Amino acid sequence: MTDHPASVQSYPITARNRVRREHARGSYDRASIHAILDAGFLCHVAYVLDGQPFCTPTIHWREGDTLYWHGSSASRMLRQLAAGAPACVTVSHLDGLVLARSGFNHSANYRSAMCFGTARIVTDPEEKERALVAIVERFFPGRQAALRQSTVQEVKATTVIGMPIEQASAKVRAKNVGDDELDGDHPVWAGVIPVRTSIGAAEPSPRLLDGIARGPDLAAYREGRSLGEVLLENQRRYEEAQPG
Repeated sequence: MTDHPASVQSYPITARNRVRREHARGSYDRASIHAILDAGFLCHVAYVLDGQPFCTPTIHWREGDTLYWHGSSASRMLRQLAAGAPACVTVSHLDGLVLARSGFNHSANYRSAMCFGTARIVTDPEEKERALVAIVERFFPGRQAALRQSTVQEVKATTVIGMPIEQASAKVRAKNVGDDELDGDHPVWAGVIPVRTSIGAAEPSPRLLDGIARGPDLAAYREGRSLGEVLLENQRRYEEAQPG
């Protein structure tokens, strides 16, 4: 993870990213926000096209204070962002179902990060090449070297978007039931049901050559492990492998 001087450990707080409800759940420090981003595989990119709001799910990855995502060169979203456009990127995790003694107090335990910035298409050939390698290496460290090299047409058909994070905020709920005091004697079960996204059993390709085994690039993806734990571990491995 990129080091920052003490004065910039947090993202600036503005009207755009300030947490307005449940202030105690909000934070703006980079470490908390980056951890939420890095533990996710899927983000949602919100933007406005010809006055109509859109929100597109896509795979994301982070390099320091810049978020990247990619898609087809024919994508409407990517064409809209070609000249640089304001965007909002969110990542969220559901950690538990909170069942109270009243419908009003039912809730969820969650972690979420909301990032704001100006998205741009990556046009520099070297930056784009690094990004197309990073989308593999960030999730599967060491895998790129074993893959078939991308063709010129494949690279041309893929557009990469980069968005420096200008402002961001995190919001987290991680506690038990928040019942009203008088509800404590109501005769119904209350508590938290944890929710966990975990790695399942691998399903090999039907065309897999004889003798081909999973390599070290997939070592972290052990059945039963939390996906978030795997992604955070691989983010650390990826950052440690970067020059400098």
